[in-house]
Amino acid sequence: MKILVRNLDRLVTDAEILDLFKAYGKVDSCVVVKDAETGKSKGFGFVKMPNPREAIKAVKGLNTLKLRGLGIRVKIAEDKA
Repeated sequence: MKILVRNLDRLVTDAEILDLFKAYGKVDSCVVVKDAETGKSKGFGFVKMPNPREAIKAVKGLNTLKLRGLGIRVKIAEDKA
């Protein structure tokens, strides 16, 4: 399942997000989206978890969690049409 993580502090790294999600199960990939020109974080990212149950537990457990002072928003990502 693909999970969207929003409202990230611009200094949060892929590794920090990965550590949060690994507590809930297996993680296939984790990436904080960066601006192509500046290389700076855009404040959101995506996590892929192969087990839907673990993914849903992670969403419920991490949504609104304070990370570096900001309450992150976590939800199942919607597929592009």
